[in-house]
Amino acid sequence: MQPMQLFNLAFRQNEWLAQRQSVISSNVANANTPGYKARDVQSFDDAMQTSTPLATTNSQHIASSAFDAIANGDGSDKSEVMVSGNDVNLEQEFLKSNDVMRSYTLNSQIMKTFDRMLQSVTKS
Repeated sequence: MQPMQLFNLAFRQNEWLAQRQSVISSNVANANTPGYKARDVQSFDDAMQTSTPLATTNSQHIASSAFDAIANGDGSDKSEVMVSGNDVNLEQEFLKSNDVMRSYTLNSQIMKTFDRMLQSVTKS
């Protein structure tokens, strides 16, 4: 993988994480709004599949469709709809927010490490 492609991928994931955090914040802000339906963005994997489909370059590689059944889950994260018609579950939203923070931190640490490795190679 080319270094610039890796930086581009990290940048795109950070943009996606910022968008997801914005949607989660909107859900939390509207937790008491009657009739409000919680929203979420499509997964980063799905977003990347639609914008940059993966190509199998070797017949022995595993196709991405083999992992789709594992990644989709059973949909058990659906929350109950309140009497007001609102279906925002604050506990789920805070868990999603924590997931965004953890993903952003991991992404940043990987990029810092890669940058240090790249700098050490270019200094020689």
